[in-house]
Amino acid sequence: MEKTTMSVQELSAQMGISLPKAYALVKSPGFPTIRIGTRILIPVDAYKEWLLKNSAHR
Repeated sequence: MEKTTMSVQELSAQMGISLPKAYALVKSPGFPTIRIGTRILIPVDAYKEWLLKNSAHR
């Protein structure tokens, strides 16, 4: 079964950015997150959509 969410730590590794940068990203407006208590999870499908939308040539 494929994972449907990832942690901020996994996001950091996936994007090749530092953990503080990943936390700043998940706190930015429009970035897809789910909060469960103090835990921040990123839905994988919504992250992929966000990535495509925000990586378009400008």
